[in-house]
Amino acid sequence: MVRTAGAEGAARRSVWLAGKERRGGRGGGQPSGLDRARITEATVRLLDAEGLNRFSMRRLAAELNVTAMSVYWYVDTKDDLLELALDAVFGELPPPRPDTGEDWREELRGLAVGYRALLVRHPWLPPLVGRYPNIGPNALAYSREVRRVVRRTGLPAHGITGAISAVFQFVYGYGTIEGHFFGRIADSGLTPDEYYRQTLESVRRDPQTAGVIEESRDLVAARGGDTVAEILDRDFAFALDLLVAGIETMAARG
Repeated sequence: MVRTAGAEGAARRSVWLAGKERRGGRGGGQPSGLDRARITEATVRLLDAEGLNRFSMRRLAAELNVTAMSVYWYVDTKDDLLELALDAVFGELPPPRPDTGEDWREELRGLAVGYRALLVRHPWLPPLVGRYPNIGPNALAYSREVRRVVRRTGLPAHGITGAISAVFQFVYGYGTIEGHFFGRIADSGLTPDEYYRQTLESVRRDPQTAGVIEESRDLVAARGGDTVAEILDRDFAFALDLLVAGIETMAARG
């Protein structure tokens, strides 16, 4: 979930704070026709294609067909650039909207589903959410929308942030693991359903692990779902319903 700045030293280093956000370029003769938006778009594209571990300023410069020093004309550090990319993808989430009186439960589910999809679509995102203060304009707009919805649950003021943590840290964990899972599948060359079936069959054949699968056979059958996507969606929806029910219960207690 979007979080606020942590330690004072880390906050001072944010690209969004005074002395950092000043630059769309250092002024005077912008090199190579670049601008910060183009550099950020290329960063997101590279992170999606190659992942966080392979990303470097030199690799980005090659993608843009410029020198690394040209990129540094617009950002001071690689951290600044990753923070810009982090906020850029938060801009893919629906913008805040006025309060229409819609059931808060459905609004909350919609926000959770969108955040999960974002984490899976950009598997490099979860480490950055935890690393940076998440105070860019898009991240703050999403955080504001979450607070607006959770305020409508009837929870007392002291419970709002706890409810947000319960829901969106669950979504963060679920989406992060799901993204890692699909990353392993992509490396295998199999489809998600083929990967799942082969893994399950291997575990069942191994004497050391077969018992665990046998013990949970009834749970797997009861869960249902013919595909990996259906299984993941069903588990996510049920877990989210449990959290919504918990919020309802706590709100009723007053």
